[in-house]
Amino acid sequence: MKMKTRSTSPFALAPHTRRSFLKMLGAAAATAPFITRNLFANTPSTRIRHAAVGVGHMGWQDLVQIAGCDNLDIVALCDVDEKFLARAKEAHPNARVFSDWRKMLDAMGSQIDTINVSTPDHMHAAIAVSAMQRGIHAYVEKPLAHELHEVRRMAEIAREKKLVTQMGIQIHSNAHYRIAVQTLRSGAIGKVREVHSWCYKTWGDDKPMPARTDPVPAGLDWDCWLGVREARPYIGPDYYHPKNWRKRLDFGTGTLGDMACHIFDPVFKGLDLAAPISVRSEGPLSEHGNWALNARAIYTFAKTRYTAGDTMRLCWYDGTERPPAEVTSLIELDKLKDNKLPNNGSIFVGEKGALLLPHYSRLSLYPSVKFADFQLPRERGANHWKQFIEACRGNGKTSTHFDYSGPLTEAVLLGGIASRFPQTTLKWDSPALRFDLAAANRHVRRPYRKGWEVAGL
Repeated sequence: MKMKTRSTSPFALAPHTRRSFLKMLGAAAATAPFITRNLFANTPSTRIRHAAVGVGHMGWQDLVQIAGCDNLDIVALCDVDEKFLARAKEAHPNARVFSDWRKMLDAMGSQIDTINVSTPDHMHAAIAVSAMQRGIHAYVEKPLAHELHEVRRMAEIAREKKLVTQMGIQIHSNAHYRIAVQTLRSGAIGKVREVHSWCYKTWGDDKPMPARTDPVPAGLDWDCWLGVREARPYIGPDYYHPKNWRKRLDFGTGTLGDMACHIFDPVFKGLDLAAPISVRSEGPLSEHGNWALNARAIYTFAKTRYTAGDTMRLCWYDGTERPPAEVTSLIELDKLKDNKLPNNGSIFVGEKGALLLPHYSRLSLYPSVKFADFQLPRERGANHWKQFIEACRGNGKTSTHFDYSGPLTEAVLLGGIASRFPQTTLKWDSPALRFDLAAANRHVRRPYRKGWEVAGL
């Protein structure tokens, strides 16, 4: 099944001079009368006014998908990079454009009903919470935030204000993941003893930071890009912007943060997991201000009705790390493509068999002879973005609202913190947001740069 996020946008990037672009940046779009925010949720035909913050890369895909929803107007576009903003403006000429999301919310907060936040990880919480405090419904890319405290507060604020929320793990709505959840809950492989999940990506760097300062490229608002983080010189090309920020401890969350929100999703949903009891990193130390190239983390969870034993282990591997032979031997590698594991996925080890779930395609059950006649549940996929927009109108509910995706993200971020303390089992007190190690608690919350503080965070 092909996902729309993989499609090529029909919009071409038109050339703009810096002078014409800056003139356009300050121009206001035509406006139309709208009913009040408090009423629009009960009127499905009402047009929704949407703002997009971060319109490059995945942000562009989010914009394309949300803009394709019925009865919706893109009223505001925001990005720190003029070239990304110019392409979005070309596609949505009536939208107002901004390089600073704070100015956008100050100028248009009462004219925005929904927002998507598709920026680097370190800015998710500040932007989303600032919008939610104004009563704006929020679609936020994964991971929900960079810090554990931020994630917790985002869920609390959304709940307090009764807002519609969705985290951008679009594969959650894919039929293959839905089928996997139902298969696990059906008891096909019995109660699950342990799960092994992996990803081939290497969002890490083992080299020290370059000892240089480069000029900030024209059209990039570096101060707004840094946002809540401490000021520092720009290094280019592509050391931070536009995508290698994922490798940097201050801005991204490594391969684990990037991909485990996807890959852990059917594990959490299928096994009804809550917060982990403990987490342990058996990979290399994250250093030089970067995430490590390869990670190996072991989570321990309390039992649920779908798991065997008093506790259950969830093991994560990325880069070149993979599950051990005693685990991979359960899934008949000789019958898989190229006789090897898929690049990304999970193996569920149950009392009655094993389940292989590639990210994201059809699952397989083993031993294959035993499950030859097994009929998989029938599930239909959904449009993750449309689900959010329709829920904002009062039509149905979102499936990755912050009360679900918040705890999922917290678990993912715990593995990142553990990587700073290799070979140490960190016990986790979820209600208190505390580890049993004082040094680890310093990474639960970090202060924002002066002038970038956000009420509620």
